[in-house]
Amino acid sequence: MKIFCVGRNYVDHAKELNNPVPKSPLIFMKPSTALLTDGKPFYHPDFSKNIHYELELVLKISKNGKAIQEKFAHNYYDQIGLGIDFTARDLQDDLKAKGQPWELAKSFDHSACLGNMVFKSTLDMTAIKFNLTKNGTIVQDGNSKDLIYSFDYLIGFISQYFTLQTGDLIFTGTPAGVGQIAIGDVYKGYLGEQQLLTCEIK
Repeated sequence: MKIFCVGRNYVDHAKELNNPVPKSPLIFMKPSTALLTDGKPFYHPDFSKNIHYELELVLKISKNGKAIQEKFAHNYYDQIGLGIDFTARDLQDDLKAKGQPWELAKSFDHSACLGNMVFKSTLDMTAIKFNLTKNGTIVQDGNSKDLIYSFDYLIGFISQYFTLQTGDLIFTGTPAGVGQIAIGDVYKGYLGEQQLLTCEIK
């Protein structure tokens, strides 16, 4: 199982971090040990003093594919969920300044919190609303119609380089509103009105 992640896929998020809007999808990966499921808590690691939450729509690949044409990409995933891409922002800033890869900041254990999935047939795929609350207050509010690169485009793009396999996950990018976590925080992710994700910071 592979975890693909897309950086800077919402214009407002790129702007809030003073990053340029990418001219092609910015792809990175997390190992399977990054996955945190079943509502388990996230334990704040000692190696960072500035972990950020980033709520994202997540696609679950439903069949194997390579070099998939964009017009057929919708056939390769059947479920959508919510995930939090936990990011060690202090480490990331340091790595970026040195021109080094982001893995230490993005791919550490339990950095990919995954909530429940729903079948896409139950959703309005033209405009999927989602949000994240922190201790009961909305901190991120997104809509799939604001993606720079659509689900189908991402699947086509990624599959040019990597064979997609059943069970692979694609974290499709985070909207504006990311921020620092603190021990004791409780995060809840909603797809429309349906709560799909809960994560407590310990």
